[in-house]
Amino acid sequence: MSPSADSSSSLRHATALSVNLNKVALVRNTRHLGIPSVTRAATQCLDAGARGITVHPRPDARHIRADDVRDLAALLQGRPDSAAIEFNIEGNPFHNLMDFVRELRPHQATFVPDSEGQFTSDHGWSFPQDAERLRPLVAETRALGVRVSLFMDPVPEMMAAARAVGADRVELYTEGYASSRGTPEAAAVLARYTATAQAARAVGLELNAGHDLSRDNLTDFLRAVPGVLEVSIGHAFVADALELGYAAAVREYLRCIQDAR
Repeated sequence: MSPSADSSSSLRHATALSVNLNKVALVRNTRHLGIPSVTRAATQCLDAGARGITVHPRPDARHIRADDVRDLAALLQGRPDSAAIEFNIEGNPFHNLMDFVRELRPHQATFVPDSEGQFTSDHGWSFPQDAERLRPLVAETRALGVRVSLFMDPVPEMMAAARAVGADRVELYTEGYASSRGTPEAAAVLARYTATAQAARAVGLELNAGHDLSRDNLTDFLRAVPGVLEVSIGHAFVADALELGYAAAVREYLRCIQDAR
């Protein structure tokens, strides 16, 4: 499915919105009616201007399931604008992520160090502790033509190590930024993200960001952190879509991105 790690040049000059559909699947899974539909949600988001779809299929299948991942891959591949749309599959490469990477070859695989029963992602990879076990899986993923992004805390000193294991990008874990808003520590926390982004770019890494980004904090983050190519937004997006509808929620997030420019 993936053309190459550096193919979608139209996405490289502005921050792309990738909608995480996990919470749509979570609501669906509370009943056996097949609604709300994950594929219909993806279609409406993409038609409204989102440039990517993200899923994080966990081993317990409590939200996104294996069939959803395959259905979304087929949907994206069959769209007339498929060359401009990216599919990002997140997960722990030591659990079930690599099965999807090998089968579907998405545009991007985001390696996240979740435990199997973890409620939500809450930390990034650590170096040098994780380097040697990550290196062969990063190499395998890239050999399949899939871009590798590592989920990372805002620690500038770890960016060179992330690059050294072969990653193409890092996804900055932004819960710390979101939770610091309105506190005396907010400026210092945001400065760490800015410094981490600068350190990443200095060693040749590209940048993504995600976790607890919302309409309330996205613009300020993008103004302060240089060169973010993609934001992956799920929980806040789906909460907004419940009130606004998918298309209007996409337009609101695109407005936030535009305001940052």
